[in-house]
Amino acid sequence: MKNFLKICMGFFLLMGMGEVFASTPNNQVFSVKNTDGKINAKTVEKAFNESGLQVDVNNDMNSIFEKRYKKVHHKSYNLAIFRNNDLVTKLAKKYPSIGLITPLSMSIYSDDAKNTINVSTLSLKGMARITKIPETDPDLAAYAKLLDAALHKALPNGKYLPRDKAAKASDKPLTTDFETEFELEDDMTYIDAKEAFEEEFAGEIGTVGFLVPKLYKLQENVFKEKGDYDFYDTYSIIRFNVIFPVSKNHPDAGSYAPFSLAIYKKKGDNTVHISYPSIDNWINDLGITDKDVIAEVKKTQDMMSGILAELTE
Repeated sequence: MKNFLKICMGFFLLMGMGEVFASTPNNQVFSVKNTDGKINAKTVEKAFNESGLQVDVNNDMNSIFEKRYKKVHHKSYNLAIFRNNDLVTKLAKKYPSIGLITPLSMSIYSDDAKNTINVSTLSLKGMARITKIPETDPDLAAYAKLLDAALHKALPNGKYLPRDKAAKASDKPLTTDFETEFELEDDMTYIDAKEAFEEEFAGEIGTVGFLVPKLYKLQENVFKEKGDYDFYDTYSIIRFNVIFPVSKNHPDAGSYAPFSLAIYKKKGDNTVHISYPSIDNWINDLGITDKDVIAEVKKTQDMMSGILAELTE
């Protein structure tokens, strides 16, 4: 892919904005003029739901930031999570890694200077890169197509912002992965062991500032066809102390946060798999250069991986 896309002057005249860029080919920012303010986070949620993408959480981050930090960075800033159960079910039968993007996340934010509203999500390339599912997989392609339709419905006459640059190569793994085995005692089931593990996990991450907007029991409540897993849960996780500083200059960070952490065990296999997209890859993907922000991103990655390393010893 070329690092820069040639955009004709007529496009900028049509959109009424200057030369504004999204981050990399791994995420995408859909934008439209919103001078009258008719489009907002709630109308975006409604459009997504009507398009077959269920929005489970849609939080006004400005109200949270104002209370916690006494200031906000953008006129409006929401973080939301969404999914499509049919496609997640089909993909999980072939690729357990679909849990790394279940749910998907997005930021919905306004640019006051340009009178635009913007929605940032992972692109097809970004979904494929994290999950290692081929971009050509028909179900993953269908997921991206469904997302594209939802964005066009939510932001009529909107356009994808051009890419600023290619993502820098990273020397770190794109995902952070752990494996463990649950020892069953007496009449304990794997579900019992999983719930005990997750209770301890939730307690540990809560003490260092991580919050869980949503827990999904995919095997029980999302998958349309049962039988492949003893259990498959995903956590949507966020830490305000990292998203607040990152979002100042990189509001499209909502493509990556909240992030999804998957915990699953296949039937007939004793191994429990635990994975999440590595948080420190935000640095290259979003082009973060502020040293203090980089330190906070790395701290967040280290805290999460450290807790899981201890729990899976």
